[in-house]
Amino acid sequence: MTQPAAEHLATEMSAIVGELIGTLSPDAQAALRFDTNDGERLKWFYTPTLHGGLPLSEMTSSQHRIVHRLLATALSTPGHTTVSTIMGLENVLDRVEGFKVSYGRERGRDPLLYWLAVFGDPASADWSWRFGGHHVSLHFTIRDGSVASTTPLFLGADPASSALLGPHLLRPLAGAEDLARELLHSLDATARAAVHLSPNAPVDLMGANRTRLSEGDGVVPLNEIWRGRFEDGTDEFLARVHDAAVAKANWSQHDHHALAMSATPKGAPVAQLGATQTDLLRRLLGTYLDRIAPGLADSQWQRAEQHLNDLHFLWAGGSESGEPHYYRVEGGGLLIEYDNTQRDVNHVHTVWRDLTMDFGGDPLAQHYHDEH
Repeated sequence: MTQPAAEHLATEMSAIVGELIGTLSPDAQAALRFDTNDGERLKWFYTPTLHGGLPLSEMTSSQHRIVHRLLATALSTPGHTTVSTIMGLENVLDRVEGFKVSYGRERGRDPLLYWLAVFGDPASADWSWRFGGHHVSLHFTIRDGSVASTTPLFLGADPASSALLGPHLLRPLAGAEDLARELLHSLDATARAAVHLSPNAPVDLMGANRTRLSEGDGVVPLNEIWRGRFEDGTDEFLARVHDAAVAKANWSQHDHHALAMSATPKGAPVAQLGATQTDLLRRLLGTYLDRIAPGLADSQWQRAEQHLNDLHFLWAGGSESGEPHYYRVEGGGLLIEYDNTQRDVNHVHTVWRDLTMDFGGDPLAQHYHDEH
């Protein structure tokens, strides 16, 4: 982040969170706030589970507005619009599923079950906040009075494509899909062979919602990526759903080894792809880096440009629209993952991570990874 912008936005975030805290009851404040070094800070989810903190469902309408002011400060205008749209899709998804899914909650798909959590004192120089619910997970870390980290940043969409009135579709994450496919189709046969590592796509992100990634990491079973395990038969149901999806995808150990996370990026390096492909990759990066406020995104772009030749692009699954597919961009500490395989290829997961600065890149994160 450019230092003046990062400091200015940190000050704005501090003021907005302080304003929100001033409107909350003691019990609500207790739910919202955690110690700076609480291990909860390093947990994140993208399933419809308890994300931790104070949910919108326990806030007033005016407090909702304050939360959205915080989101609009941290995110770009398109970023905030996309997040708001994803939250609203919970109503659409509820209809798709017949208004009957619960996941142990009164309403399994609920646009008010998004949680804000604050770690440390927002009036201090070092603190952080997290906002998350189904298909949204945002993390902003402030160090020395400046925004130091904006990742992990997860956005998903289910349905990924929905019909609107007229000849239009609602596709909140369309750019992340279409630009990557355009990049794939622009490659010659040799480059495409180096990029397209498997005919089968994983049924979810290979990195999942891990705090830190390790060599060989792959998809986490569906029943294991929640805050806790279900005891009413839901756990077994989710395990069966996962196993059926894996079987349908023809996913094998060979596929896992081809795509598993590794210290050395997989796929083809951008430096070997050509000018047209490099331009397409920049546009694809924009669908991730431009999710955050421009003042914060500028330095992310500078870093991406510095490491552009270190970036690798890989693809798995089908190459045409409507076929299950997955891609990854990684290198120079940057990691982007995209997956669209679930619900008959109408359920998108995307994440942007900075493997050197996730959660602020502090020693606590490494300790949590090593010891827990």
